[in-house]
Amino acid sequence: MSSHTGLIPASQAPARPGLPTVLMATLTAAAALAVLVGLGAASGQLLLIPPMAASMALIAGAPTLPLSQPRHVIGGQVISAVVGVLVGFASHSLWAGAIAGGVALAAMMLTRTSHSPAAATAVIGAMTAEGRVEFVICAGISAVVLVLFGVLRSALTRTAYPAYWW
Repeated sequence: MSSHTGLIPASQAPARPGLPTVLMATLTAAAALAVLVGLGAASGQLLLIPPMAASMALIAGAPTLPLSQPRHVIGGQVISAVVGVLVGFASHSLWAGAIAGGVALAAMMLTRTSHSPAAATAVIGAMTAEGRVEFVICAGISAVVLVLFGVLRSALTRTAYPAYWW
């Protein structure tokens, strides 16, 4: 029990961001994802939207975290896409997707590019039967677009993003 109230322990959670921060993060994420929808429609890679939405949530909502930095976003997404596609040569089953997600985590850890949303990219890559090279290219381009929107938001709001590039 906390000495603050005598009944309920004080929360250790971070403070709620101010409304301007929430609005800018929301607008940045929505704009970046809308661009990805357009790119996905043009390329036929719409399945990349869910893991990229998770990546953008990190960039816009927690720009100082290591997982939000360009090295992790771009490197993690590309490495995971490659792992997924390689596993997909053996099988396109959900089992292969599960293996791809695990192997992608190992590859990201070994390359110091851990980015949790990218594990989903590996799963999708393993289940992609056609357009494997295009899938990897689209994952890389999508990750770069997200980082660029993070940089744009930083310039507009004078927030610190990225903390480091590589």
